[in-house]
Amino acid sequence: MKFTIKSNQGNATQGKARCGELSCSRGNISTPAFMPVGTSATVKSLIPEEVESAGAQVILGNTFHLMLQPGTEVIQAHGTLHDFMNWHRPILTDSGGFQVWSLKALRKLEEGGVTFRSPVDGSKIFLGPEQSMDIQKALGSDIVMVFDECTHWPATENEARASMELSARWAKRCKHSYSGQGSLFGIIQGGMYENLRLESLGHLTDLGFDGYAIGGLSVGEPKEEMMRIVDALVHRMPENKPRYLMGVGTPKDLVDCVAKGVDMFDCVLPTRNARNGWLYTDGGVVKIRNSQYRLDTNPVDSSCLCYTCQNYSRSYLKHLHKNNEILGARLCSLHNTHYYQNLMQRIRAAISCNQFDELAQNFSPKFQ
Repeated sequence: MKFTIKSNQGNATQGKARCGELSCSRGNISTPAFMPVGTSATVKSLIPEEVESAGAQVILGNTFHLMLQPGTEVIQAHGTLHDFMNWHRPILTDSGGFQVWSLKALRKLEEGGVTFRSPVDGSKIFLGPEQSMDIQKALGSDIVMVFDECTHWPATENEARASMELSARWAKRCKHSYSGQGSLFGIIQGGMYENLRLESLGHLTDLGFDGYAIGGLSVGEPKEEMMRIVDALVHRMPENKPRYLMGVGTPKDLVDCVAKGVDMFDCVLPTRNARNGWLYTDGGVVKIRNSQYRLDTNPVDSSCLCYTCQNYSRSYLKHLHKNNEILGARLCSLHNTHYYQNLMQRIRAAISCNQFDELAQNFSPKFQ
């Protein structure tokens, strides 16, 4: 992987917003980039061609879920994860650390790794740094994330330090054991403590990774706390490497964090909220299940060029959701996926034309 910064708008008003390009063997990724989440080898309700047509150049898969179902051997029978799901652009795979965190009641955390009961069938399973690296290699991942412990919130400084130091030791084991072709990214932990975050970053830069991610945010903490940590970290992360903010966020989050110098994002919000009838527009969220849309023959967003907005009304989408029709989830997911990719394209264009400050100032605050 090669990362090239093409335009850097770092000045007093525009912050550190920058455009770049990640060159991978399966294609280039223009940054800032938003990665649709395809946890279990699918961006829910959409076929790969629709995701690509929306503008996505990379998607995210999950080591933990794919390990459980369908299992690595099934995917390898097809070749790689790309072959299995018919997506032939780059894939970033999360290591499984976040999911192990979310299954706290089912797992035992030790120095070697995590032993847990499978949420699928209750079987006993072990996952550690080496196992995560082996699975991601088998998947053929283009961007591989180190196995880490996601620090819970709230946590005392002692708890956060212990968690961060464990993640640092695991990162070293990942670095030493990974032998795949993909690029390996380190993950900065340390909870809400700036000193621990900077210490974690130091451990990772000493080891040397192809990119650096901020993990352990958007786990329940107030938005102000999340932004404080992003502020403290991003400008200290290596300038010549991609900077990835994991699990974030709303359209306003993306604009605000691009201004701080973040290059990559992922989040389940576009498709998860679409399935619940929440549709993103520059004017805010359209909650399509509300009664006010029963006779509304307008598209969700008259300025949007997605398939949904070009062909269907708010009234029809409300009808689909009211009757729990699968088509409602698909059409709304198409719109939200297109909206997020279009927003990133507009952000990149604004940075390149030295107009990002104007875009950021005029962007709706209704997404907070």
